[in-house]
Amino acid sequence: SFADANGDGVGDLRGITAHLDYLRSLPVDALWLTPFYRSPQADHGYDVADYRDVDPIFGTLEDFDEMLAGAHDRGMRVIVDLVPNHTSSEHPWFVEALAAEPGSHARKRYLFRDGTGPDGSAPPNNWQSVFGGPAWTRVPDGQWYLHLFDARQPDLNWDEPDVGDELESVLRFWLDRGVDGFRVDVAHGLFKESGMPDVAGGAGVGETLDDTMSQWDRPYWDQPGVHDVYRRWRRLLDSYPGDRMMIGEAWVGTSEAMARYVRPDEMHQVFNFHWLSTPFSAPALRHVIAETYEAVSPVGASPTWVLSNHDVVRTVSHYGGGDLGLSRAKAAMLAMLALPGSAYVYQGEELGLPQVEVAPEDRQDPTWLRGGGVGRDGCRVPLPWSGKTPPFGFSPDGPQPVRTWLPQPDWFRDYTVERQSEDPFSTLSFMRFALGERRELVPTLSHALEMLDRGEDVVAFRRAGVDGGPALVCVVNCGTADVPVDDLGEPVVLSSTLAEGTGQLLPNSAAWFLA
Repeated sequence: SFADANGDGVGDLRGITAHLDYLRSLPVDALWLTPFYRSPQADHGYDVADYRDVDPIFGTLEDFDEMLAGAHDRGMRVIVDLVPNHTSSEHPWFVEALAAEPGSHARKRYLFRDGTGPDGSAPPNNWQSVFGGPAWTRVPDGQWYLHLFDARQPDLNWDEPDVGDELESVLRFWLDRGVDGFRVDVAHGLFKESGMPDVAGGAGVGETLDDTMSQWDRPYWDQPGVHDVYRRWRRLLDSYPGDRMMIGEAWVGTSEAMARYVRPDEMHQVFNFHWLSTPFSAPALRHVIAETYEAVSPVGASPTWVLSNHDVVRTVSHYGGGDLGLSRAKAAMLAMLALPGSAYVYQGEELGLPQVEVAPEDRQDPTWLRGGGVGRDGCRVPLPWSGKTPPFGFSPDGPQPVRTWLPQPDWFRDYTVERQSEDPFSTLSFMRFALGERRELVPTLSHALEMLDRGEDVVAFRRAGVDGGPALVCVVNCGTADVPVDDLGEPVVLSSTLAEGTGQLLPNSAAWFLA
């Protein structure tokens, strides 16, 4: 959904390469790419058929190498998505397993089980798929296989040594090619509780994606064995030259559970999803900040901050939509960029894109197709780059306008990179300025955070300067009244103008001050 170079309406690696200067101009330090491996695309690449090759719809290995070299030439790192919980049903291992006998070595690489009931016609247990419906599918010889996501994404059996050896080999393949790190998909998955017991009370039936991810007490999430895997991978990363890293998508229920993933010998970071799910409320945001530090401090890890990604409603819409949602999104972004740690920005956030209401007939997310909810298509619509009509520069010009893989709404004309680059007050201009100031200021600031009391509806914190330099103060006004800020120092970045003639911060806005 970033940029299409060959005119087929689907973003590709050459499209990224063509826009590396744009990314550098934001500026960003690294790119995280969702899966580009060979795949039948049942779940947009998260169903991998070959971990060591590029799917032809995205290009070739040579295209990847060119993109990687171009990013490195511009001082940007590249992080690639790794999907270790499951493969595609078209992966050679699973094809072999289907052709093999029950109990064979090929089947032991996945989670095949006999059914229950007199004739084995009922699933082995009551587990439900994250995407909706049962988590088990029966094969012609009567056995069932587990898929916590789509039926075309069979779960691997991480108790089988072949699996760990294969995934380590995959990491080596991409590290040898020069990638700087990995984002680990479903990092809290992989292992299942011994015996695969039912979910207590039959819970899980009919849950949506959001419902499921809010239920942590599941026999298929956050099992102890995952940590041995990440220790093994950390040793591998540390054996390579340069700065290689690993960040996990770990949906866990407590701060203590999250901290286990970022112990010094495991992952470098995990995504802090509590920030993106929090309402625009000062008490709620203060709680997330405190909870995050409570989690990472005991293990000496660095916090992460993220407002949206390819699986959730876009921030502008999450915060109410329209001008109100945009004002809050910019304020929350400014707070996120001021906090110590790493900030992750999802493509389109720099343009202030709201969620798109994709027509049911155009939706492609397996969550929607399996009845697990409205799906995630609305945050995945291809980006608008230029022009006044679709495909808005996402695809190259041709005799006929290209139809993008998810249709773009006509109102995207107001959000294009071209239009916003010409407007000094646009969201893109704001983001470029904020990210640029962040890059300049971060080396001059302490990682310690001091929370300030500026009122119940205000989030305020201070980062001291190093070597006697000026401190940075960030203030976010989540209330309905103006907030005095004229005592905080020189304003550096504002998400909106200060109230005229008063030097006060308007509601639903944020500001940085140097003092």
